[in-house]
Amino acid sequence: MTVCTGNICRSPMAEIVLRDRLEAAGLGGRVVVDSSGVSDEEHGNPVDRRARQVLAAHGYATGDGHRARQVTAADLAGHDLLLPMTAQHARRLRRLADGGAGSDGLAEIRMYRSFDPAAPVVEPGGDEHLLDVDDPWYGDQAGFETTLAEVEAAADGVVEHVRSFLDR
Repeated sequence: MTVCTGNICRSPMAEIVLRDRLEAAGLGGRVVVDSSGVSDEEHGNPVDRRARQVLAAHGYATGDGHRARQVTAADLAGHDLLLPMTAQHARRLRRLADGGAGSDGLAEIRMYRSFDPAAPVVEPGGDEHLLDVDDPWYGDQAGFETTLAEVEAAADGVVEHVRSFLDR
């Protein structure tokens, strides 16, 4: 599950790209990919129109039928891997996990861009902000292009991580 703030830009873009890459890798039938947000401010809204435009321009599905939703504690138990877009999202997910009945069965929480081989390396306990995917919502179309490029740059690393998990 990819996670951003409102679940209308970054996380659905990453969901769509990952689904495409996993399908191309022959793993589509073995992996469920979805997305959510740490906030409920966009609850029920579709993918942002600018994100849809960028996805379509690059040959991806545009998220028809997507409706924004907030991540829940059940998501932590119901997923193997949670991929936050920013350090703030990661902290929110970890707090939500700490509110559960222990860590058994909870998803691995790992910064999405940590799978990008060109991204900065952040040691455990280091500044995860270095791996943030900037929020394109406040900018223009160029910000959505940048977001897609960052999402694509990490996608193959996520696919390989998932493949390793499935091969255990």
